[in-house]
Amino acid sequence: MATLTAALNASASALNAERTRIEVAVSNMANAESTRGPDGHPYRRRDVILTPTPDTSFDNALSTTGVVGVQVQAVVEDTAPFRRRYDPSHPDADAEGFVETPNVDSPTEMVDMLSATRAYQANLTAISMIREVVQKALELGK
Repeated sequence: MATLTAALNASASALNAERTRIEVAVSNMANAESTRGPDGHPYRRRDVILTPTPDTSFDNALSTTGVVGVQVQAVVEDTAPFRRRYDPSHPDADAEGFVETPNVDSPTEMVDMLSATRAYQANLTAISMIREVVQKALELGK
């Protein structure tokens, strides 16, 4: 049963990580045209950094990897330069008529959202399969 619990924990941690990835990608898309934030600069794209979650339980002390799951280490700002667009009528245009726009690429964000959604679905399927295995095992034990 310990391996089934570890598998459930791994999938559950992945669900949390993928949810964060989806939320960050949605935030990036929502702010793709934000030319001025609270700091006076355009919005900076954010990215999620994931790390493995070590398992320090006694059951996995002899495990070769010692890793069960994933966690969000940080949400960091992308340091890529802002894009520049010529629009002299824009209120944020500089003296030359250029406006700095966020470093968000919509197709990239869509791919990130789809990737995170597929991973989320895969982990839901894994949890469902583990649940079915446990139910079948309990039925056999009757």
